[in-house]
Amino acid sequence: MEQEIKLYKWAYKLSLFTILYNLIEGIISIIMGYNDETLTLFGFGIDSFIEIMSGAGITIMILRISRNPDSPKKQFEIKALKITGIAFYLLSAGLLISIILNIINKHKPETTFWGIIISLISIVVMSWLMVAKKRVGKQLNSEAIISDGNCTKICLYMSVVLLLSSLIYELTGFVYADAIGGLGLIYFSVVEGKEAFEKAKGKVCCCSDCKN
Repeated sequence: MEQEIKLYKWAYKLSLFTILYNLIEGIISIIMGYNDETLTLFGFGIDSFIEIMSGAGITIMILRISRNPDSPKKQFEIKALKITGIAFYLLSAGLLISIILNIINKHKPETTFWGIIISLISIVVMSWLMVAKKRVGKQLNSEAIISDGNCTKICLYMSVVLLLSSLIYELTGFVYADAIGGLGLIYFSVVEGKEAFEKAKGKVCCCSDCKN
């Protein structure tokens, strides 16, 4: 019992760290993306703030299941998931409009250097979070926490998209690299939006794999 309490406390700390990290990452990404006129980095920063909303729901969920693993979702969790889903769809729409305008205007970023730095840091952090969450979830035999760890892969994939698009532009100056990176973010934002609504309906999602 004592070991279980420690594991739930660790899961709770991981969820709080996720929120804090996304807050810092989001602020820096938006500022640098705006200054460098980099659509992919700016969109990545917006995504970080959406992840904060999702993280708040996860934190409440961990507190709930630590007290009663079989308890139903609270209204706050369901609302947080629905708001998160809507936010991801809005982000996708905003990115698509921005991509179209950038292509029409043949807009190019000033630099994608900060996209490379931020994405590399994010890949390391998200990889660690994914492994840590899945490990504690397995130790607690909690599908919900394991699912959260699995879904961290989406954040990891988005970081890779940012890294690749930033590297391509920085090394080659390919004018559409930023737009292609934005399309990658749109794809994963739609995936995350869909998963948020599926979780709100009572499904446990592991990225593309969902169970009742």
